[in-house]
Amino acid sequence: MKMKRLLLSTLSAFVMICPTFFEPTSAQRHQAAENAAEQIDEEDAPFTINGKAWRNKSAFIESGARCGVKPPDELRAAKIEEALKGFNARRTSDAKVSGVSGDTTALRALGTVAVSVYFHVINKGAGIENGDVPDSMLLAQLNVLNASFDGSTGGAVTPFRFVLAGITRTTNAAWHAMSYGSLDEYWAKKALRVPYPNVLNVYIVNPGDGSLGWSSFPWDYSRFPNDDGVVLLYSSLPGGTAAPYNEGDTGPHEVGHWLGLYHTFQGGCKDGDYVRDTPGERSASYSCPVGKSSCSGKNGGLDSIDNFMNYTDDFCMYRFTTGQSSRMDSLALQYRKL
Repeated sequence: MKMKRLLLSTLSAFVMICPTFFEPTSAQRHQAAENAAEQIDEEDAPFTINGKAWRNKSAFIESGARCGVKPPDELRAAKIEEALKGFNARRTSDAKVSGVSGDTTALRALGTVAVSVYFHVINKGAGIENGDVPDSMLLAQLNVLNASFDGSTGGAVTPFRFVLAGITRTTNAAWHAMSYGSLDEYWAKKALRVPYPNVLNVYIVNPGDGSLGWSSFPWDYSRFPNDDGVVLLYSSLPGGTAAPYNEGDTGPHEVGHWLGLYHTFQGGCKDGDYVRDTPGERSASYSCPVGKSSCSGKNGGLDSIDNFMNYTDDFCMYRFTTGQSSRMDSLALQYRKL
């Protein structure tokens, strides 16, 4: 799977840098043709995931089921950015006083920020078919998180490493089917959450609204501490049945939100994710549309279809950028004291 991601990255780079002289191999042409055909077919083909049917994959994406996160409005987002700028200015000043030079907005090195992770498996009965996933799937999800954040899959190196701190198991059919903002979510989190801003609580459930998951943002912790954490569809974990979202990459996506990232397509071509090295994107991408440039080359060129913060299939996404790493580093320190 890592090789497939490397191939996608290489193809995207050559499409952008050398569209005339790059001659793909027959295997690469075949893969690109399959991707294009799949994208066209999915405009009309019914799409079913975890027992819930959608008109097509586009309808699934547009419904918000790929990720249930609700970003702040423009005014709130602007205030968050102003606060972050002030925090980074103080951080830079403190670093200079300490004799640190160079890039002072991402000071910490790989593995220096340990995040304690508690998995809360909420099932409706015994057996994986009821959401009672085995420890092996949880450990596989933890491995995906670490590989995604340490650059092993090909993206930027971030400071974060994820350490298993505990696993709880609860049988409650109503909580198992929780949806975003529901009373079931409220009571489940109130009962199970380990109550610290620097602890990552991950709830493994089967959302009743058909979504793959959602997350809180770091700046909301002080106002809504009980909402904090990440929710994941149990069959999206590595080895699950929610193909093409069953390699565990919903995990890095939602944890990216938990550490302060927006979707790469937020703001459309205005590039509203506040990260300089992610191009503006007119809309979310799905499947794996290699070579897509929805904003006609504005703000950096090709859409970030391979970024964890987009909506593409799991096999297609594999990286965070340096700018995203810097942003997560600062916001985690600012709001989570990580």
